[in-house]
Amino acid sequence: MSDPAADRDLVRRTLAGESGAFDGLVRAHERGIFNLMLRMVRDRETARDLTQDLFVKVHRSLPKYDPRYPFTSWLYRVATNLCIDHIRRRRLQTVSLDAPVRFGDGEEAPREIPDDSCNPAADAEQADRARMLAAAMAELPEAQRLVLELRHQRDLSYDEIALVLGAPLGTVKARIHRGREALRKTLVRRYGLNEFA
Repeated sequence: MSDPAADRDLVRRTLAGESGAFDGLVRAHERGIFNLMLRMVRDRETARDLTQDLFVKVHRSLPKYDPRYPFTSWLYRVATNLCIDHIRRRRLQTVSLDAPVRFGDGEEAPREIPDDSCNPAADAEQADRARMLAAAMAELPEAQRLVLELRHQRDLSYDEIALVLGAPLGTVKARIHRGREALRKTLVRRYGLNEFA
Protein backbone atom coordinates (compact mmCIF):
# COMPACT_ATOMS: atom_id res chain seq x y z
CA MET A 1 0.00 0.00 0.00
CA SER A 2 1.26 3.44 -0.91
CA ASP A 3 2.25 5.87 1.84
CA PRO A 4 0.78 9.34 1.10
CA ALA A 5 3.41 11.12 3.20
CA ALA A 6 6.21 9.27 1.40
CA ASP A 7 4.64 10.11 -1.95
CA ARG A 8 4.44 13.81 -1.07
CA ASP A 9 8.08 13.75 0.04
CA LEU A 10 9.21 12.07 -3.19
CA VAL A 11 7.22 14.57 -5.25
CA ARG A 12 8.78 17.48 -3.34
CA ARG A 13 12.28 16.04 -3.78
CA THR A 14 11.68 15.39 -7.50
CA LEU A 15 10.51 18.95 -8.04
CA ALA A 16 13.59 20.18 -6.14
CA GLY A 17 15.74 18.37 -8.72
CA GLU A 18 16.92 15.43 -6.61
CA SER A 19 18.00 12.67 -8.95
CA GLY A 20 16.47 9.32 -8.15
CA ALA A 21 13.48 10.69 -6.22
CA PHE A 22 11.13 10.12 -9.15
CA ASP A 23 12.42 6.54 -9.41
CA GLY A 24 11.01 6.04 -5.92
CA LEU A 25 7.57 7.12 -7.10
CA VAL A 26 7.81 4.77 -10.06
CA ARG A 27 8.84 1.84 -7.85
CA ALA A 28 6.00 2.56 -5.40
CA HIS A 29 3.28 2.71 -8.07
CA GLU A 30 4.46 0.86 -11.17
CA ARG A 31 2.89 -2.49 -10.33
CA GLY A 32 -0.53 -1.05 -9.45
CA ILE A 33 -0.51 1.15 -12.55
CA PHE A 34 0.47 -1.77 -14.78
CA ASN A 35 -2.36 -3.88 -13.31
CA LEU A 36 -4.85 -1.08 -13.99
CA MET A 37 -3.59 -0.66 -17.54
CA LEU A 38 -3.74 -4.41 -18.16
CA ARG A 39 -7.33 -4.64 -16.96
CA MET A 40 -8.36 -1.74 -19.15
CA VAL A 41 -6.53 -2.61 -22.40
CA ARG A 42 -6.30 -6.42 -21.94
CA ASP A 43 -2.91 -6.70 -23.62
CA ARG A 44 0.38 -7.04 -21.68
CA GLU A 45 2.64 -5.29 -24.22
CA THR A 46 0.23 -2.38 -24.63
CA ALA A 47 -0.12 -2.13 -20.84
CA ARG A 48 3.68 -2.00 -20.49
CA ASP A 49 3.95 0.71 -23.14
CA LEU A 50 1.16 2.74 -21.57
CA THR A 51 2.73 2.38 -18.12
CA GLN A 52 6.00 3.81 -19.46
CA ASP A 53 4.13 6.57 -21.29
CA LEU A 54 2.25 7.40 -18.11
CA PHE A 55 5.36 7.90 -16.00
CA VAL A 56 6.93 10.10 -18.70
CA LYS A 57 3.73 12.16 -18.77
CA VAL A 58 3.53 12.32 -14.96
CA HIS A 59 7.17 13.45 -14.71
CA ARG A 60 6.47 16.31 -17.13
CA SER A 61 3.18 17.22 -15.40
CA LEU A 62 4.41 16.93 -11.82
CA PRO A 63 4.48 20.73 -11.30
CA LYS A 64 0.68 20.69 -11.86
CA TYR A 65 0.08 18.18 -9.05
CA ASP A 66 -1.66 19.72 -6.03
CA PRO A 67 -0.09 18.19 -2.88
CA ARG A 68 -3.23 18.89 -0.84
CA TYR A 69 -4.68 15.76 -2.46
CA PRO A 70 -3.33 12.20 -2.44
CA PHE A 71 -0.74 11.62 -5.14
CA THR A 72 -2.30 8.20 -5.81
CA SER A 73 -5.65 9.74 -6.73
CA TRP A 74 -4.04 12.11 -9.20
CA LEU A 75 -1.81 9.38 -10.64
CA TYR A 76 -4.68 6.94 -11.19
CA ARG A 77 -6.87 9.60 -12.76
CA VAL A 78 -4.11 10.41 -15.26
CA ALA A 79 -3.62 6.66 -15.88
CA THR A 80 -7.28 5.92 -16.52
CA ASN A 81 -7.59 8.92 -18.86
CA LEU A 82 -4.50 7.75 -20.78
CA CYS A 83 -6.01 4.27 -21.16
CA ILE A 84 -9.36 5.62 -22.28
CA ASP A 85 -7.67 7.84 -24.87
CA HIS A 86 -5.74 4.81 -26.14
CA ILE A 87 -8.90 2.68 -26.36
CA ARG A 88 -10.77 5.44 -28.22
CA ARG A 89 -7.94 5.88 -30.73
CA ARG A 90 -7.74 2.13 -31.29
CA ARG A 91 -11.47 1.88 -31.94
CA LEU A 92 -11.52 4.67 -34.49
CA GLN A 93 -11.78 3.15 -37.95
CA THR A 94 -12.56 5.21 -40.99
CA VAL A 95 -14.42 3.87 -43.98
CA SER A 96 -15.25 5.65 -47.20
CA LEU A 97 -19.00 6.10 -47.42
CA ASP A 98 -18.74 5.67 -51.19
CA ALA A 99 -16.86 2.37 -50.99
CA PRO A 100 -18.99 -0.73 -51.49
CA VAL A 101 -19.28 -3.45 -48.86
CA ARG A 102 -17.15 -6.43 -49.86
CA PHE A 103 -18.18 -9.94 -48.86
CA GLY A 104 -15.96 -12.98 -48.41
CA ASP A 105 -17.01 -14.51 -51.73
CA GLY A 106 -15.86 -11.43 -53.67
CA GLU A 107 -19.35 -10.01 -54.09
CA GLU A 108 -19.98 -6.31 -53.52
CA ALA A 109 -23.03 -4.31 -52.53
CA PRO A 110 -23.65 -0.59 -52.12
CA ARG A 111 -23.02 0.67 -48.60
CA GLU A 112 -26.24 1.56 -46.80
CA ILE A 113 -26.05 4.34 -44.26
CA PRO A 114 -28.50 3.97 -41.37
CA ASP A 115 -30.69 6.95 -40.58
CA ASP A 116 -29.50 8.03 -37.16
CA SER A 117 -31.79 11.01 -36.98
CA CYS A 118 -31.00 13.06 -33.96
CA ASN A 119 -33.46 14.17 -31.36
CA PRO A 120 -32.33 17.68 -30.36
CA ALA A 121 -34.57 17.81 -27.28
CA ALA A 122 -33.33 14.46 -25.97
CA ASP A 123 -29.73 15.38 -26.80
CA ALA A 124 -30.08 18.70 -24.94
CA GLU A 125 -31.63 16.98 -21.92
CA GLN A 126 -28.85 14.38 -21.85
CA ALA A 127 -26.18 17.10 -22.12
CA ASP A 128 -27.88 19.05 -19.33
CA ARG A 129 -27.93 16.01 -17.04
CA ALA A 130 -24.29 15.29 -17.83
CA ARG A 131 -23.39 18.87 -16.89
CA MET A 132 -25.34 18.61 -13.61
CA LEU A 133 -23.71 15.29 -12.77
CA ALA A 134 -20.22 16.65 -13.49
CA ALA A 135 -20.89 19.68 -11.26
CA ALA A 136 -22.18 17.46 -8.44
CA MET A 137 -19.21 15.09 -8.82
CA ALA A 138 -16.83 18.05 -8.55
CA GLU A 139 -18.22 18.79 -5.07
CA LEU A 140 -17.35 15.35 -3.72
CA PRO A 141 -14.23 14.74 -1.64
CA GLU A 142 -11.35 13.53 -3.83
CA ALA A 143 -11.36 9.96 -2.47
CA GLN A 144 -15.09 9.50 -3.12
CA ARG A 145 -14.92 11.11 -6.56
CA LEU A 146 -12.06 8.83 -7.62
CA VAL A 147 -13.78 5.58 -6.60
CA LEU A 148 -17.03 6.64 -8.30
CA GLU A 149 -15.13 7.47 -11.49
CA LEU A 150 -13.33 4.13 -11.42
CA ARG A 151 -16.56 2.24 -10.71
CA HIS A 152 -19.06 3.99 -12.97
CA GLN A 153 -17.01 5.68 -15.68
CA ARG A 154 -14.19 3.13 -15.99
CA ASP A 155 -16.37 0.11 -15.12
CA LEU A 156 -13.88 -1.45 -12.68
CA SER A 157 -15.11 -3.96 -10.10
CA TYR A 158 -14.79 -3.27 -6.37
CA ASP A 159 -11.90 -5.74 -6.20
CA GLU A 160 -10.12 -4.03 -9.10
CA ILE A 161 -10.57 -0.62 -7.49
CA ALA A 162 -9.15 -1.94 -4.22
CA LEU A 163 -6.20 -3.38 -6.11
CA VAL A 164 -5.35 -0.28 -8.11
CA LEU A 165 -5.75 2.08 -5.15
CA GLY A 166 -4.00 -0.24 -2.70
CA ALA A 167 -6.95 0.17 -0.33
CA PRO A 168 -8.91 -2.47 1.61
CA LEU A 169 -12.06 -3.70 -0.12
CA GLY A 170 -14.22 -2.48 2.79
CA THR A 171 -12.80 1.02 2.44
CA VAL A 172 -13.59 1.04 -1.28
CA LYS A 173 -17.17 -0.12 -0.65
CA ALA A 174 -17.66 2.50 2.07
CA ARG A 175 -16.30 5.31 -0.13
CA ILE A 176 -18.54 4.28 -3.02
CA HIS A 177 -21.60 4.13 -0.76
CA ARG A 178 -20.86 7.51 0.85
CA GLY A 179 -20.01 9.05 -2.53
CA ARG A 180 -23.26 7.85 -4.11
CA GLU A 181 -25.28 9.16 -1.18
CA ALA A 182 -23.56 12.56 -1.24
CA LEU A 183 -24.01 12.74 -5.02
CA ARG A 184 -27.71 11.88 -4.75
CA LYS A 185 -28.27 14.56 -2.09
CA THR A 186 -26.48 17.19 -4.16
CA LEU A 187 -28.48 16.36 -7.29
CA VAL A 188 -31.76 16.55 -5.36
CA ARG A 189 -30.82 19.74 -3.47
CA ARG A 190 -29.32 21.72 -6.35
CA TYR A 191 -31.32 20.48 -9.31
CA GLY A 192 -34.47 18.97 -7.86
CA LEU A 193 -33.84 15.62 -9.55
CA ASN A 194 -36.32 13.71 -7.43
CA GLU A 195 -35.72 10.40 -9.19
CA PHE A 196 -32.45 10.25 -7.23
CA ALA A 197 -34.28 10.65 -3.90
